[in-house]
Amino acid sequence: MKTRSFKELQKIKSFYDRYEYLRIKSIVGERTFGFDRQVNQILYSSKRWKRIRDQVIIRDDGCDLGCPGFEIQGRILIHHMNPITLEEVEDDDPAIYDLNFLICTSNNTHLAIHYGDRSLLPSIPIIRTPGDTTPWH
Repeated sequence: MKTRSFKELQKIKSFYDRYEYLRIKSIVGERTFGFDRQVNQILYSSKRWKRIRDQVIIRDDGCDLGCPGFEIQGRILIHHMNPITLEEVEDDDPAIYDLNFLICTSNNTHLAIHYGDRSLLPSIPIIRTPGDTTPWH
């Protein structure tokens, strides 16, 4: 498994290329760390996690995949670029809190990363110009 990092992600300018870099291709129903709900809640409600979460949001300016112009409206999720395991959480592995392995995502982008559904990704707004909707000109 490749190790994904914010340092490498920053080199990628396009939102959709960043998505491809981060895409995990999980299987719906596959057992992951998220299935261990009790441990999941302990981690994500800890003061340490909340402090790191705030740092990621500030660093990414609240933008989806840290891309300017893709401001997240609503709840911001912090995605572990490299899936974490129950053992890493139980051992309080420092990598869980490493800013280099975390990125802001919207809920839809997070689902797209895990399940490969590009239709969930935000679309780039069309820049309108005067007369572009009148084909007879």
